[in-house]
Amino acid sequence: MPRALAKVGDRIIAETATWKTVENNIYFPRSAITDDTILQDSDRSTFCSWKGYASYWHLRVDGQTLENAAWYYREPYDAAADIKDHVAFYGDSVQISQEP
Repeated sequence: MPRALAKVGDRIIAETATWKTVENNIYFPRSAITDDTILQDSDRSTFCSWKGYASYWHLRVDGQTLENAAWYYREPYDAAADIKDHVAFYGDSVQISQEP
């Protein structure tokens, strides 16, 4: 069964067999995060005209902080309802892959 992985270095931070792909970003179900203690609230917020307002998390992994490396839509607009309770990661901070 295919799966999607998010890694920082050698550490897997999210893993799932079910995900959503939107605008070339893999959105992991929130439940795919392997350790919630890595998530640190951020004050950053951005707006997308069809998805709504995105909130961000810093990732604290193995002593390093990756600022605003993850984002999610707490209350996405109807057009993006399928990514509610999903998290995406910036590829310059987190290695994202899909495995067969």
